[in-house]
Amino acid sequence: MQIGLLGAGSWGTALATVLANNGHQVTMWSRREEQVKEINTEKTNRKYLPDITLPSSIFCTSNLREAIEGKKVILFVIPSHSIREIVREATPFLQEQMLFIHAIKGLELGTHKRISEIMIEEMPASLHERLVVLSGPSHAEEVSRQSPTTVVVAAKRIEAAEEAQDILMSPYFRVYTNPDVIGLELGGALKNIIALGAGLSDGLGFGDNAKAALMTRGLAEISRLGVHLGANPLTFSGLAGVGDLIVTCTSKHSRNWRAGNLLGQGNTLSDVLTKMGMVVEGVKTTKAAFELSTEVGVEMPITRELYHVLFADKSPRQAVEDLMGRLKTHEMEELAQN
Repeated sequence: MQIGLLGAGSWGTALATVLANNGHQVTMWSRREEQVKEINTEKTNRKYLPDITLPSSIFCTSNLREAIEGKKVILFVIPSHSIREIVREATPFLQEQMLFIHAIKGLELGTHKRISEIMIEEMPASLHERLVVLSGPSHAEEVSRQSPTTVVVAAKRIEAAEEAQDILMSPYFRVYTNPDVIGLELGGALKNIIALGAGLSDGLGFGDNAKAALMTRGLAEISRLGVHLGANPLTFSGLAGVGDLIVTCTSKHSRNWRAGNLLGQGNTLSDVLTKMGMVVEGVKTTKAAFELSTEVGVEMPITRELYHVLFADKSPRQAVEDLMGRLKTHEMEELAQN
């Protein structure tokens, strides 16, 4: 099958290898001509996935039209802040028979919209039911080395999700379906906030007890906002919820954990982003989620404290002290209120 994949970062490249190993012909798209040349001539993408040799069936182009036209499936694997612009540029080349899969974890600044909501706003109505979300615990470094990985796809129509499942499924890349688009997108986006907090806690030297508490209470925050916005609470106990949260909060591969760890060690946000050299989705997502939770009246204390650390120069240690010093409450707040 001819597949177009928009984005040539670590996750996009890893998904391209999955598809190529499944026998598909993959055309990747990147704006950077030097990256296009490296992928086509050397079959490497060293900045994002060092030591990985790409399959020969992967081709890269800087021409968006070339990456899309004639393809059966289009994957969007770009930073969340670019999705509206890229979908708008891509729309003239999109066709109704195509399947559209996005594997992006974030929220739009200003509007606080989920990725599929942005795409639906920019795409013709005739394409909306062909849109699929991919999420779950899946570090690109491990997927590219064919380590066993399990993810989830969701769509408005189960047939679209099952199509994506068939295309992506492999002996090392297991794919489940789920009807909860809202839950998948919010779980994937919001866990990056908690991963920043977990890294910050580790950077401060607070140990495993603190991180376990932060992850558990972080999941409560994610679920609280998600259910308020229409998600199924069971989604957050699955791969796109607790599964993705665990891997992002505990792995050396996690950009968000690494960024938080650097913050906890005393680096400024500007210094952290410079040292990372890649997009850290959790930073912008923290701002969007804090604003959204305030707007809809959902309590998210960890997100609130991280927002003040990132954007109001609050001391990380003071933020932790303020979290620990909150008024006493029940663990199951919603149940206790009924």
